[in-house]
Amino acid sequence: MGRKVVVAVCTLNQWALDFEGNLSRILQSVQEAKEMGALYRTGPELEICGYSCEDHFHESDTFLHSWQVLAELLRSSTCKDILIDVGMPVQHRNVSYNCRVAFFNKKILLIRPKMMLCEDGNYRETRWFSCWTKERQVEDYYLPRMITAITNQTTVPIGDAVIATKDTCIGFEICEELWNPQSRHIPLSLDGVEIISNGSGSYMELRKAYVTVDLVKSATFKSGGAYMFSNLRGCDGQRIYFNGCSCVAVNGEIVSRGLQFALHDVEVITATIDLEDIRSYRTQLRSRSHIAASNTPFPRVNVDFSLSDDEDVHLTISPPIEWKYLTPEEEIELGPACWLWDYLRRSGQGGFFLPLSGGVDSTSTACIVFSMCTQICDAVQKGDSQVLYDVRKILCQSDYMPSDPMELCNRLLVTCYMASENSSQETRQRALQLASEIGSYHFPIVIDAAVSAVIGIFTSATGLVPKFRAKGGCPRQNLALQNIQARLRMVLSYLFAQLMLWVRGRPGGLLVLGSSNVDEALRGYMTKYDCSSADVNPIGGISKTDLKSFLQYAKNRFFLPSLSEILQAPPTAELEPLTDGQITQTDEQDMGMTYAELSEFGRLRKTHHCGPFSMFQKLVHTWSNKCTPQEVAEKVKHFFRCYAINRHKMTVLTPSYHAETYSPDDNRFDHRPFLYRVHWNWQFKAIDDAVAQMTKDKRASSVDRSQMNNDSMGSNNSIASTLSSPFNMRRDRKGVLI
Repeated sequence: MGRKVVVAVCTLNQWALDFEGNLSRILQSVQEAKEMGALYRTGPELEICGYSCEDHFHESDTFLHSWQVLAELLRSSTCKDILIDVGMPVQHRNVSYNCRVAFFNKKILLIRPKMMLCEDGNYRETRWFSCWTKERQVEDYYLPRMITAITNQTTVPIGDAVIATKDTCIGFEICEELWNPQSRHIPLSLDGVEIISNGSGSYMELRKAYVTVDLVKSATFKSGGAYMFSNLRGCDGQRIYFNGCSCVAVNGEIVSRGLQFALHDVEVITATIDLEDIRSYRTQLRSRSHIAASNTPFPRVNVDFSLSDDEDVHLTISPPIEWKYLTPEEEIELGPACWLWDYLRRSGQGGFFLPLSGGVDSTSTACIVFSMCTQICDAVQKGDSQVLYDVRKILCQSDYMPSDPMELCNRLLVTCYMASENSSQETRQRALQLASEIGSYHFPIVIDAAVSAVIGIFTSATGLVPKFRAKGGCPRQNLALQNIQARLRMVLSYLFAQLMLWVRGRPGGLLVLGSSNVDEALRGYMTKYDCSSADVNPIGGISKTDLKSFLQYAKNRFFLPSLSEILQAPPTAELEPLTDGQITQTDEQDMGMTYAELSEFGRLRKTHHCGPFSMFQKLVHTWSNKCTPQEVAEKVKHFFRCYAINRHKMTVLTPSYHAETYSPDDNRFDHRPFLYRVHWNWQFKAIDDAVAQMTKDKRASSVDRSQMNNDSMGSNNSIASTLSSPFNMRRDRKGVLI
C-alpha cells in the first residue's frame, strides 16, 4: 500500500484579462509539476482570468473566456494523468462565485465556490462575488456546451465538498478562508481530509510576510494534515504586488517554500508527504479525535485515482525547513523593483524617466530601478528565457544580452537634474555622482527661463510681480513662486520622457517615475501636479524613515558611496532662494513636524483608526517624556489641519506600489472625503477640554502633594518630640531602647 504522495504548489505571475498568457503559464506550471513527479497540482486564486479584473467580473465575456481557457486545459495532453485544480469565476443560478475547479483526465470533479470573501485593505470581493453559504451541501451545475463536448458531462457538483481519491482525501480553502476566525480547514481536518489546498491572492506589505506563514503553519498544527498554499506573484494590473511565498506545511511545520520576490513568471515547488505521518499525528491528539468522531461529514466526490504508488520506498520525505524572512530593507530593494519590471514590460514603453534631485526620495527611486536591472541580469544569467525575451523587446534589439546592471541601467533609465536659481551646487553634484555610480543616462537642465516666462505672462496680465518671502513677498506669493518651479518640472519631465528615445535613436517613449513618499502624501507636503504627478511611483507607499534605512542598506549592497552624503543632507525642496549659496529651506521646518512624528500620525490615523481626539489621547501618554499635553494637542491639531487642507491631492495621486498599512491612497485603500471642515471645531474642542482637565488635575495634584509634605513635616516634628521625651522611651526584650 502506498503512503507517500508528491504534491505541487505553483506561483504564477498572471495578468488580468490576459487569457492567452495566463493559459500558457498554467500549462507550463502543470508540465513542470509533472516533471518533478507530482500527481496533484494546485495554483493561485482566479489564475485563469487574473485576480484584478475588478468590474470586468460584471461582464459575461470574462466568464465566457474563462470557460474557453478551461476547455483548452481539459483538451491539453499536458494535463493528462495528473489531478489539477485551477481558479476561475463561475456563475451559478445567476450568482457569481470565485471558484476552484478540480479536474482529472478530461473530467470535472468539483466546482468549489469561495465561502468567505475579503473586504478589508485593498480587497472589495463582495462587489463582484457572493459567498457560498450552504455548508456541506452541493448542487448540480449545468456545464456550458463547449465543456460538455469535451467531458461528456452535463452536470457536475458545485458546493462545499471534498475529493476522495483511492488513498487520501483533498479539501479546499480559498484565500480569505485561511484568515477568517471560522476557517474551513478545521471542520475539513476533523472529517478526515488529509490534504487541504488554498489558492490565494495575497499582496505584499512591509514586515507582513510572517503573517501568512504563521497561519499556514497553525492550520495544521492544531489538527494535523498537509496544507498547500499557492499564491500569485507580481503586478497583474493594479497598485498591489502579490508576493508569492507559496509553501507546503505538514503537521505544523513548513516543508517546502517558494520565493517572495522574483522576475520569473512560473515557479513550481513540490513536497513529498507521508500520509501515515498525518494519521499518526492526528490520532495522538486525543481531544481532537473525540471531536472528530462526531463531526458532520462533507459530501465526497470519489475519483478512481491514487496520489501514491505501491513502489514509493525510494521517495524521500520533505523535511521541515526554517523560513528566513527578508528584512524591510530587502523587501524595499526587491518588491518595488519587480513591480516596476512587470509594469514596464506590460506597458509597451522603452524605459523610465526620473527627475533626479539628489535627495533621499528620488535617489531611492533610482536605486530601485538599479535593483531591477540587477535582477534582470541575474535572471538572464540563470537562463530565464522570458526575461531575456522581454528585455530585448523593450530595447528593440533582438540580439541583446544583458550582463552588466550599469550598462542595462543606461539603456532603461534616463535621469535629469532640473536646476533653478534656488538649487544648490551640492544637490547637483550628488545627483551627478549617483547617476555615474548606477550608470543612468544623465543630464542637467536649467529651468529659470521657463519660470521667468511664466511669471512674465502673469505680470503682463496683472501688472504685478510676485516675490519670494525672503524678498518681501507674502505667503501666497511665496507659495505660488515655489509651485511654478515644481509644476514646470512635471511638464518638462513628460516632454523629455516622450522625446529622449528619439534623441537616442530608439523607438517608443519612457514612463515618468514619481518619487514622493507615503508621509508627504499623508501630510500633503507636495505641489499638486508637480513631479509627484507621474505614470507610476515605486516609493509612494513607503515612509521616509524606511527609505533612509533602505539607502543605508543599498550603499553596501550595490556599492554606492554617494549615498552617504545624500543621507547626511537635510531633506529640502530647494524652491526658495538660497542665502549666500546655502540652503535655508528644509522639509521638516516647512511641514512643522518631523518625519518620525508624521509616521506616528499616519499609523494612528489609518491602522489604529484614530480621529483627532483619540490620537491625542494616545500620544499624550506616548510622548509624555518629551511633550506637555498642550504641545501634543497643538501637534495633533496641526497635523489634522494640514491633512484636511491637502486631502484633495490624494484624488490625483500617482499610482504607487502599495507597501504600508497607513497609505493615504484615495483610489481604493483609504476611502475618505477630500473636502473637510479644516477647523475640526467639535473634535478640537474635545482635545482642548481634555488638556484643560489634565492641567487642572495636575495643579490639584501639586497642591495635594504640597499639603501632604507640610502635614508630613508636622507629623515628623511631633514624632521627634515624642521620641525625645524620656517618658516615652522603653526597652525591647534585648535591652535596646525603642
